[in-house]
Amino acid sequence: MKDDTGEPFLTPELLLHGYSIGIFPMAERRNDPEVFWVDPKRRGIIPMDGLHLSRSLKRRMRKPDVSVTLNRAFDTVLDACGDRDETWINDELAELYRELHRLGRAHSLEVWYGDRLAGGVYGVSIASAFFGESMFSNARDGSKIALACLLPHLRACGFRLFDTQFITPHLASLGGIEITRQVYHQKLEEALRHPARIDAVPLKQPQDVIQPITQMS
Repeated sequence: MKDDTGEPFLTPELLLHGYSIGIFPMAERRNDPEVFWVDPKRRGIIPMDGLHLSRSLKRRMRKPDVSVTLNRAFDTVLDACGDRDETWINDELAELYRELHRLGRAHSLEVWYGDRLAGGVYGVSIASAFFGESMFSNARDGSKIALACLLPHLRACGFRLFDTQFITPHLASLGGIEITRQVYHQKLEEALRHPARIDAVPLKQPQDVIQPITQMS
């Protein structure tokens, strides 16, 4: 999408500004060139200390062939998130997220079953806020393991807010909740006051992630 001068209407800088004031972009479908901003009355988040892992998910994460990586296959994760019948990621948004990744502001976490990409999640980071954009599964529990490893990693790196935008049954099963727009903006403003880096600490593997949870249960 371009303005009257022929310049791109949306830029990586404009996207970051939108996230910083509590709105996010969407398209109606993949082939729709129009992009609009969304500011829902109720916002989905997963509290940084509110992750819930089922027994079956823990068993899956203990398997020795399950591993995770950070920013190893961003383009592949992005393409997989948009490769579905109904998607809000059009070509313009996909290219903007690729540019944000090149700028170090968009990140992916990949889940591998052996050498097979089983799932992943990507999102945008500003200060200590992480805006989860989309996730996918190519195999059972692929996206769940992605979130199960991403949340504790973000927390260890100093992040204070994990924004899921909306809540689905899938996210609710992992501890996702809805909060009001007002409460969300308060949490966002707090997170933007504190720096954080997604590479501040090494990424733990799934087997190591569940160990402290198992000991507490």
